Amino acid sequence: MPICAAFAVPHPPLIVPGVGHGREAGIQATVDAYREVARRVAEIAPDTIVLSSPHSTSYLDYLHISGGSGAAGTFAPFGDRADGSRVAYDRELVDALCEAADACGLAAGTAGERDPELDWGVLVPLHFIQEEYARRRDAGDDLPTYRLVRIGLSGLSPRDHYRLGQLVQRVSDTLGRRCVFVASGDLSHKLAEDGPYGYAPDGPAFDELVCHALEEGDFLALMTADRGMCERAAECGLRSFQIMAGALDRTPIRSELLSYEGPFGVGYGIAAFTPTGAHGSDASRAIGDRYEAWHAADMARRRHAESPWVQLARYSLESYVRDGRRIDPNRDLPADLAEALPDELFSTRAGAFVSLKMNGQLRGCIGTILPVRDSLAEEICANAISAGCRDPRFSSVEEDELAELVYDVDVLSEPEAIAGPDELDPARYGVIVSASRGRRGLLLPDLDGIDTVAEQIGIAARKGGIDPDDPSITLERFTVTRHV
Repeated sequence: MPICAAFAVPHPPLIVPGVGHGREAGIQATVDAYREVARRVAEIAPDTIVLSSPHSTSYLDYLHISGGSGAAGTFAPFGDRADGSRVAYDRELVDALCEAADACGLAAGTAGERDPELDWGVLVPLHFIQEEYARRRDAGDDLPTYRLVRIGLSGLSPRDHYRLGQLVQRVSDTLGRRCVFVASGDLSHKLAEDGPYGYAPDGPAFDELVCHALEEGDFLALMTADRGMCERAAECGLRSFQIMAGALDRTPIRSELLSYEGPFGVGYGIAAFTPTGAHGSDASRAIGDRYEAWHAADMARRRHAESPWVQLARYSLESYVRDGRRIDPNRDLPADLAEALPDELFSTRAGAFVSLKMNGQLRGCIGTILPVRDSLAEEICANAISAGCRDPRFSSVEEDELAELVYDVDVLSEPEAIAGPDELDPARYGVIVSASRGRRGLLLPDLDGIDTVAEQIGIAARKGGIDPDDPSITLERFTVTRHV
């Protein structure tokens, strides 16, 4: 059995006594459940603990696996002066995992380690596990020393995170490793108005969805969770849980939700998953295959429901990426698309932004505040190409990405000057922040995760290279008509 058990755990540093200084008593159920997890890990005495963390090195398009012989870390940034943790990495398993990822075309490996120190997403679970190991050794139990594999998250798809978990399962089996998988991740950070991140209705809804999925072992629900809801809930653990799900691919399991609390405005859930049969023996738990079927149907549904504005943007970008051709919407459209487009696209002029998302993550966004072309149709066509191929934050869209893109087209009203932030509402108005020497930054309205005027102004200012605290800045607002 390569994966002997798996656990989903949170990582609040305050749960460590040297950080919490008594505050950890406010989440005693989480402390007790964590100690139960540590007890079970020590009972198994695994060769290797595979631990995924949202706070390890992460990239948008690459799953990072920590390399080298090992690493150390402390809670010093949180005020704890204790020595912290030092672990040895399972270099053989890491090398085999990287080779397997390369062989199947999964963007994962050890390149690009930005910070070799153990992050708190790793340190918190290790604290409880090492505490239990020390207790047992003091009592005379000759526990063998485990090694660690440390994995970060990425902006890749749920399927890619699941695939990495499958590779963990496969190479552990090939090497004869007895592994425990620990998926570190908090739930929503927006459960209470007086919490550090405030409140959003999607916060409790997200936690309810995930807790039910963990309790029932419904990993498909973890794979198909709405990305907009996840963003609004400010979660951090979902992709970690998706890797864990892959490590249990086709494996019959007993699932237990050991605890759930959210007293500080952040959701902390602990769940345990125990294999009840051989891995690969339960076809009903081929969750990756089921997700692919769901995703294909979901993308087909989205495409069928696209508005004419989005259809035009898609056709423009796809023609450019596939054929290097900039279409003229007045004469180059297929008959069915030309017939679907309303007259206003050709009879009006307006600024427009085209936004692209892939796997729920922004893939490009470019637009014009005021019209610079003869019609809105031409504005959309040009800006779709720019969003896909000219956004300096991203590489150009490749042909094999086209089918995965989700488009928004925002048609802007003419901006109006305002006296100050009191005249803004991030759900209703976009904002333009202007400073001396012609610097300007713009942010569209009604964006997931942007809940306050201060956040909106700050992001818009930084996009324009402007200090948001500069007293000389001026503000404009505008509305959009969003087409999806």
